[in-house]
Amino acid sequence: MSTRVGVVVFPGTNCEHDVVSAFERAGAAASLVWHTEERLVGFDAVVLPGGFAHGDYLRPGAIARFSPVMGAVTRFASAGGPVLGICNGFQVLTEVGLLPGALVKNRGLRFLCTPTRLRISSARSVLTGGVEPGAELQIPVNHFSGSYVCDGRTLAQLRDTDSVVLRYVENPNGSIDDIAGISNAQGNVVGLMPHPERASDQLLGSTDGLLLLRAVVAAAAGVRAA
Repeated sequence: MSTRVGVVVFPGTNCEHDVVSAFERAGAAASLVWHTEERLVGFDAVVLPGGFAHGDYLRPGAIARFSPVMGAVTRFASAGGPVLGICNGFQVLTEVGLLPGALVKNRGLRFLCTPTRLRISSARSVLTGGVEPGAELQIPVNHFSGSYVCDGRTLAQLRDTDSVVLRYVENPNGSIDDIAGISNAQGNVVGLMPHPERASDQLLGSTDGLLLLRAVVAAAAGVRAA
């Protein structure tokens, strides 16, 4: 039985089909979940993809956090299920409180759409499990509010719990501590600004993103088996 991945769609989401295709390349069966759903049934992992949820009015992710599906996502995460937020999805996860900190406008107030080099900082998450720390990947970013910020206490906690999972080799947006992705303390909820689905086929210039998506699929299969 294939690992089943639910890809949440908010009004304004625009990366959902790319994410579905990428997870299918990674060996999973993926399908879309509309934001009004109040239950997540039959899924082994859940992904919040990139885009502009609810037009990013107020600030990115601020309205999406109140969508009915987020109650189900929170329960799914609390039960240990793998949850991945990509770009706008990362912003939603911080707004709903599943991940600490916030994403603010890039350094220099510039929109970024460019390949980036990332370094694996921790293998203790559903996104990076089995990937050697220190390994470098090429995965693109596409954001305007992608600079990760948090207070000193939160940063210390992220470091102490080995929850910084990805760092930029050359920081493009001003994120504190070069952070490109973080997890919760348990490692089952992960947010990252780069788009692994856009590095999942050689025609896209890199297949490095598949390394991360396959880790999510493997983690989800492990949770289901347990």
